[in-house]
Amino acid sequence: MTRMSIVLLLAVMASGMWLVQVRYESRRLNTEWHRANVEARQLEVERQRLLVDKRAQATPLRIERLARDKLQMRTPTPATTLYVAADGSPLLPAAEAGR
Repeated sequence: MTRMSIVLLLAVMASGMWLVQVRYESRRLNTEWHRANVEARQLEVERQRLLVDKRAQATPLRIERLARDKLQMRTPTPATTLYVAADGSPLLPAAEAGR
């Protein structure tokens, strides 16, 4: 009977140690999961902010202003437009072709 009691006592102790290990691992994984969710929410907020910034930077008015100010570009007029054929030869505008 003593031998059986010792085996059962060892089984109970091993079961208790296993239970402690499992609960510890469960809590650790739960904490890690919670931190990952918090980080995911922060990244989503950052992504939304960057999308808003991207939309603000790509407005046609801003692009036109940058082209005019920094690149010294101007709106093309018929007088400054040169039409070119597929072979590379210049085409005369309709106004000059009638002369």
